Amino acid sequence: MARRTKIYEGKAKILYEGPEPGTIVQYFKDDATAFNAEKKDVIEGKGVLNNRLSEYFMLGLAQIGVPTHFIKRLNMREQLVRQCEIIPLEIIVRNYAAGSMSKRLGIEEGTQLPRPIVEYCYKDDSLGDPLVSDEHIAAFGWASQQDMEDILSLSLRVNDFLSGVMLAVGIKLVDFKIEIGRVYEGDFQRLVIADEISPDSCRLWDIETGQKLDKDVFRRDLGSLTDAYTEVARRLGVMPKTSTPITKPTLIN
Repeated sequence: MARRTKIYEGKAKILYEGPEPGTIVQYFKDDATAFNAEKKDVIEGKGVLNNRLSEYFMLGLAQIGVPTHFIKRLNMREQLVRQCEIIPLEIIVRNYAAGSMSKRLGIEEGTQLPRPIVEYCYKDDSLGDPLVSDEHIAAFGWASQQDMEDILSLSLRVNDFLSGVMLAVGIKLVDFKIEIGRVYEGDFQRLVIADEISPDSCRLWDIETGQKLDKDVFRRDLGSLTDAYTEVARRLGVMPKTSTPITKPTLIN
């Protein structure tokens, strides 16, 4: 078997050249990081869960006409995606105050916002992914005005979809972040949802108990991350309801 060419390795995924031009193989790692990688661990099975969950969400979005880079899942840890030019922004959609918003604005965590609020962060780990405005984005040419209108529309459609899916299984979608990529077809460009959608990139709380079912479990030392992610997968039917967690966390000394 030919050795694959690595294109990029990030905190949670590795990208390899795909089997066909214009494709990429996206490999989901078990690494968990928080606070801009100041806190690190390896949680066995996390990559498997995120791969399956991201596939579930990407397929669901495609069914309602939201374009994504997803082509198909290849195995337990890998999926085939379309190569795209990533816009250097993290798009955050917030339905309830939590995390950095609560700290910045002094709003109690869990407070429902008057409407979904969309924020943008410049993707640069060395800078801590700083919050930026539309003015910054336009001035530095990260995205055009048309791009920004399309990004806003796509983000709110993803929010509607994810909110409904989660509500149906007793989970509150507090917030989430996505990345957007440009796909070129001749002279035509379109924007697609890229990267992943998983509990790594969402805040998910049980509606009844408020139990956290996302990466805050790791950030705040609230228990087993695989148990939390497995519970999300069970409720969504991605994993059998009678299954046990894939594995227990493995700590790095």
